[in-house]
Amino acid sequence: MFPTDRPRRLRTDGVRSLVSETSLSASDLIAPVFVDATADERVAIESMPGHERVPVSEAVARVEEVLATGVEAVMVFGIPESKDAVGSRAYAEDGVVQRAVRDIAAETDAYVITDVCLCEYTDHGHCGVVEEHAAEDPTLTVQNDETLDLLSKTAVSHAEAGADMVAPSSMTDGMVGAIRDGLDASGFDAVPVMSYAVKYESSFYGPFRDAADGAPAFGDRRHYQMDPANRREALREARADVEQGADVLMVKPGLPYLDVVRDVREGFDRPVAAYNVSGEYAMLHAAADRGWLDLEATAHESLLSLKRAGADLILTYFAEDVAESL
Repeated sequence: MFPTDRPRRLRTDGVRSLVSETSLSASDLIAPVFVDATADERVAIESMPGHERVPVSEAVARVEEVLATGVEAVMVFGIPESKDAVGSRAYAEDGVVQRAVRDIAAETDAYVITDVCLCEYTDHGHCGVVEEHAAEDPTLTVQNDETLDLLSKTAVSHAEAGADMVAPSSMTDGMVGAIRDGLDASGFDAVPVMSYAVKYESSFYGPFRDAADGAPAFGDRRHYQMDPANRREALREARADVEQGADVLMVKPGLPYLDVVRDVREGFDRPVAAYNVSGEYAMLHAAADRGWLDLEATAHESLLSLKRAGADLILTYFAEDVAESL
């Protein structure tokens, strides 16, 4: 009458860690770093507790803080001093990311990844060149092919500054191929591309748009970011990027799309990254502030779930706190 299969035997403290199926380490994590060309001192990001925009002069110090926790990789995002219709500061030689990356690459051992997009640099806040009269007509959207050359120029400028990897995030059809061609033609054939291959038009991005000053001035991004209802389309997007030369495939956001992380993991022989986005970070902090959950334990469990689903790399605002606790 008693059970013969007793899984609880392997849950005691002495053996539990030995049979644990999934592990999380600091080397799995990538920490976002926001560099602001308009700032003279660090500026707290209210909707993302513990995070700041830092001036270019503080970029190295900020990265050294990350490295001290055991995290080895950073993703650099930039807030430019000026914006225009084509995001020209994104690919300027003296742009905010280019300046910061030169310093970080010269003075630290961090693995430096750069976000390649135009939304922080355009005066309309969209991820590329918009069609004429788009502000008056919400059915108009970003011009796909006209945007590709600007993304390629941005990626090349980041590589010239010393970026170890570039990460296009605009969800522009053909972006990986255009960037790969541009890097190869400029002598950067060894610089890998981590594509935001599966990026949904998600409600979880709000705090990031505050952090990076990248909210659209009109309309939304549903015409180029994916519909949250779609799962099969994710494989189509990932497949296209693999065929164009993507070295790493990212799913964004992470937690609401664990099924998609698993699908991409099983479908392709490429490392898979998951972006544990700002809204996921902010909501755990909000709940912890009310005493509803343990922040450290919940953050660790959240990232562990991404690893369990199949993520090899995790871009997360929890990177430093979790790394220190591991």
